[in-house]
Amino acid sequence: MQLLAIPFPEISPFVFEIGGFGLRWYALSYIAGIVLGWRILLSLTSRPLLWGVPADQAAPISRDDVDDLMFYATLGILLGGRLGFVVFYQPHMLADPLQVLKIWEGGMSFHGGLIGVCIAVIATALSRKVSLWRVADAAALIAPFGLLFGRIANFINQELYGRATDVPWAFIFATDPMKLARHPSQLYQAAMEGLLLGVILWVAVKVFRSLSRPGLTAGLFMIGYAVFRTVGEQFRQPDDFAPDLPGFLTMGATLSIPMALFGLWLVFRARPGKPGMAADSSSKADPT
Repeated sequence: MQLLAIPFPEISPFVFEIGGFGLRWYALSYIAGIVLGWRILLSLTSRPLLWGVPADQAAPISRDDVDDLMFYATLGILLGGRLGFVVFYQPHMLADPLQVLKIWEGGMSFHGGLIGVCIAVIATALSRKVSLWRVADAAALIAPFGLLFGRIANFINQELYGRATDVPWAFIFATDPMKLARHPSQLYQAAMEGLLLGVILWVAVKVFRSLSRPGLTAGLFMIGYAVFRTVGEQFRQPDDFAPDLPGFLTMGATLSIPMALFGLWLVFRARPGKPGMAADSSSKADPT
């Protein structure tokens, strides 16, 4: 029996509005994640020991490499996220290209954004002649910050809410036409995909020196995200337009399966004792 449900407080979807123009919380989450990630990566360019490189040598990722990565990644997140949403969830929109461009009406896919970031990583590695796995590790390390801010923005926007429940911390979202008490699944996902996954990666970097084994940090991120996303999907209300799938599977969980498998391959590839991994391909001449 439902004993208590928290009515969602009235929060404007805009951080501020001036003359018909406003900055939405969701846009702010993107900006905050990108800027914070950029600053963190810049700081890591001055810490070669974390990358398994002697202190008297340069880190395998330079400040210019970071600048290019963040530029390409921003494009990848926006374009890939939108196209992923259309292809994975709303393919009928392809018949009307103008609908695809209306990004301000909402509709972004993490897995589409991930594909966009993967392309950005490849573009950065090739154009800057940097190790592909070094760039992938850098991108993976800062990804949880964007996920954390993005899920909090989902909560503020009262979107992607959870399934009906009788837990005492349930919320009644104004955007829910049924006005049911629901799991605040956005906060669950923020805690798992953002905060917890971020802590795991930073412990791997600081304590276990995962950046010294190219591809390991990226692999840990992919496995961790796939697991936490699948868990979070069990509390999240499936989208009305999402296909019905058997058992615990949802579209988000299904798309996480290949991500987890690729992550496992990266971790296996970077395992201790694998020939050539310790010395690394940090050379600018080897983009792979």
